[in-house]
Amino acid sequence: MDLTIRPRADRPPEAGEAGALPPLALPSRRLLLLGVGTLGAGLALGTGAADAAGPTLRKGDRGSAVATLQKRLNVLRYWCGTPDGSFGHLTQQAVFAVQKAAGLGRDGVVGARTWGALDAGKQPSRRITSGSGFEVDLSRQLLILTGGGRIACILNTSTGSGERYYSGGRWKTATTPKGDFRMYRLHSGGWQNGPLGNLYRPGYYDRGWAIHGSTSIPTYPASHGCSRISVGASDYLWARGWFRTGQRVLIR
Repeated sequence: MDLTIRPRADRPPEAGEAGALPPLALPSRRLLLLGVGTLGAGLALGTGAADAAGPTLRKGDRGSAVATLQKRLNVLRYWCGTPDGSFGHLTQQAVFAVQKAAGLGRDGVVGARTWGALDAGKQPSRRITSGSGFEVDLSRQLLILTGGGRIACILNTSTGSGERYYSGGRWKTATTPKGDFRMYRLHSGGWQNGPLGNLYRPGYYDRGWAIHGSTSIPTYPASHGCSRISVGASDYLWARGWFRTGQRVLIR
């Protein structure tokens, strides 16, 4: 039940990221750890905290800096697949997630402030702090998985847009209902055709609402009500037994 209804503009680019002028930044924590002499040499050469934090990276980039980024994302549980040095769709989704958690512009470009959020070990707050379950933060458009009381995975998600749409002979509103649910119906065999679109390996938790894979997971609410995640993330979670009957799903 899940096609994009109407795109909405993302937040403007953050300072220090693509499309914005970089601020006058203080040295990063990692640069300070190098010692006063190294810091002085860097400043004398005209380099600042942005250079010390890491190069600006975006989708399409390749190399060791991208591999380092991917490893750091995975350490903080922003899942981006196996680090391979290629900044693709999964890495961009993970960058969206850390930018959301840190309250930054959601442009998918890794600049000084996004590196800073990784330096600070930024993770989103959560309400499931024991046991296991899916937790959808509607305000930040994040999906947080907790296992054994610890954060296991943090994903970018896109939920109900709040727009009106016509289906089944009447007008409806694209809403993701809040509540504490349990998965009751699963479809593990790939794509499932629904009246509002195709859902990849959905796990249903309330009537027709589900968490499912999609080829479109923007940074803003865009679905008819389901919580979208990437196809790769869906396969990853299915392989590790997260989608199962009775699994907790908290929508808040």
